[in-house]
Amino acid sequence: MKGIIDRFEGNIVVVEIDGVTNDFPKSLFPKNTSVGDIVEIKGEHVSILKDETEKRRKEIEELMDEVWED
Repeated sequence: MKGIIDRFEGNIVVVEIDGVTNDFPKSLFPKNTSVGDIVEIKGEHVSILKDETEKRRKEIEELMDEVWED
């Protein structure tokens, strides 16, 4: 399953999956995981989907640029 890192709460990582937040142990995640990363969770293995994360960040940046244009 794929999700987006919403936030960290102590030793818990809150991941949004299909609009619903789920809590996972921080120990499952790579050390370089950050808020906004798109991750794939397969059982006890979590990987950061770097290409999808970067694409999403660029889309958000473009939307913000459009909002703040004069």
